Amino acid sequence: MKTASATSKDMDDYIAGFPGEVRDVLESMRRTIKQVAPEAEERISYRIPTFALHGNLVHFAAYAKHIGFYPGASAIVKFEKELSGFHTAKGTVQFPLDRPVPLGLVRRIVEFRVRQNLAKADKDG
Repeated sequence: MKTASATSKDMDDYIAGFPGEVRDVLESMRRTIKQVAPEAEERISYRIPTFALHGNLVHFAAYAKHIGFYPGASAIVKFEKELSGFHTAKGTVQFPLDRPVPLGLVRRIVEFRVRQNLAKADKDG
């Protein structure tokens, strides 16, 4: 299976490079994030799909056995209990491809990140 590509020009191109089932999961992640942060800009950063709103908001990517979701360290700490069933690291969580992605949790994490980025933007003024 394809992994993150240095040649993806945009999010559509990145997602199109994966098999149907993985593509469906990536599109679900994209839709969920876009619903929460419709004003966020879609881009490729670090060679993976990224949403930016007053700086990076969240990233996500497909791998052989999981979807990587990168909301940053503060979100991982804030949602530690809800993420306890998943492999996490400092700023990332892995959602196994053999289980449904918890889109409600993704939604809450993105809402948290939007609030953080907007507060930071207001403070930096």
